[in-house]
Amino acid sequence: MSSRTVLAPGNDRNSDTHGTLGSGRSSDKGPSWSSRSLGARCRNSIASCPEEQPHVGNYRLLRTIGKGNFAKVKLARHILTGREVAIKIIDKTQLNPSSLQKLFREVRIMKGLNHPNIVKLFEVIETEKTLYLVMEYASAGEPPTLSALPLCHLPLPLHLTLTPLGLCPAGEVFDYLVSHGRMKEKEARAKFRQIVSAVHYCHQKNIVHRDLKAENLLLDAEANIKIADFGFSNEFTLGSKLDTFCGSPPYAAPELFQGKKYDGPEVDIWSLGVILYTLVSGSLPFDGHNLKELRERVLRGKYRVPFYMSTDCESILRRFLVLNPAKRCTLEQIMKDKWINIGYEGEELKPYTEPEEDFGDTKRIEVMVGMGYTREEIKESLTSQKYNEVTATYLLLGRKTEPDEHGGGGAEGGAAARPEGELQHRGEWESRAAPLQPHGQQRPQPQQGRDPRAAEGQHEHP
Repeated sequence: MSSRTVLAPGNDRNSDTHGTLGSGRSSDKGPSWSSRSLGARCRNSIASCPEEQPHVGNYRLLRTIGKGNFAKVKLARHILTGREVAIKIIDKTQLNPSSLQKLFREVRIMKGLNHPNIVKLFEVIETEKTLYLVMEYASAGEPPTLSALPLCHLPLPLHLTLTPLGLCPAGEVFDYLVSHGRMKEKEARAKFRQIVSAVHYCHQKNIVHRDLKAENLLLDAEANIKIADFGFSNEFTLGSKLDTFCGSPPYAAPELFQGKKYDGPEVDIWSLGVILYTLVSGSLPFDGHNLKELRERVLRGKYRVPFYMSTDCESILRRFLVLNPAKRCTLEQIMKDKWINIGYEGEELKPYTEPEEDFGDTKRIEVMVGMGYTREEIKESLTSQKYNEVTATYLLLGRKTEPDEHGGGGAEGGAAARPEGELQHRGEWESRAAPLQPHGQQRPQPQQGRDPRAAEGQHEHP
């Protein structure tokens, strides 16, 4: 679907220089065959604690659902609550200092996000050699950040060819489109409202995602959107420019191809336009047989409008896919757009108001006391917002239990669609202060996949 070309990695401003994360350990034993200090708690917990199965902290590892060069993702079950999670396991010894800083920044950003349409981070476990990120598992599909680490985190530049349209893992919005075809505008609108709400929330917190694409949009059991993979995200400050050019070429804004510095939100807004087009048409607005051809098409800003696309949908697309970033719409303006509010009369899309954390749920606290935690450590962990086992247990108790005790909450039909141990990287590239240029051998892009009756009209945005 896209190509990943990595040039010399560079650091944005606002790099995080933290040396450790989460709850550190003094030694690195990797996944052990018995859970750490769980004896008393397991006796009173709602889940058993079999010694013959591998564990990390309070989590029983079920199976590998993704693997990269220096990281892998495991489907796991929290022993005390029975809730399923995805654990991203990163080998820190393979990362250079710059890559570690970017990893720390990703974790720091995820800790600050609390939106129903963004994958939630529950716990950070760190040893001398390994970092474990315990995250929400989107039970209708793949876990978050299956790319293990964005390619800009890798110490050596490398090139990966394009991924065929039908060979990506199930469970993402991308795979839904592959399986079911384009969405009706009513369905696309419902999904897109959630996406806009989540991205606007990030922008309000001065965070830009920089890798928005269909592959990073997961679906939960209720078919709600979960935005994943904040590996390219960064903080931005109005008036200061970012100069790292990253993301997926088919979703990348023209200014990134030109090597121009940018504020931040405008590159996400362009990507949202590409996503909306993809939801409604089942194909990309810009593609090419190679990166050079793709670049030329993006810089021309021309795309075909299918005959079935409504005038209102075409109108909102024109507000996103504007070549001049200064003239691109803002998400505040989009929230008032006619198309996005059709069928939601009286419920105009509004900025998400983050609720105060409920750290006083007596029912959950009583359950945790029964597990062996003390009220003092519960209160201290929650009020200090530590991403440790105590906070994770409290948060997971507030989540629904999965109906399938052994199958992974639908994972057999989702995550298992990818061969175990195989991870296909898709579509990231990074450069610094230089226009993106083709690199390496490219696989031809998939065909547009349009209805042959689609109108041939083209539009160019100012």
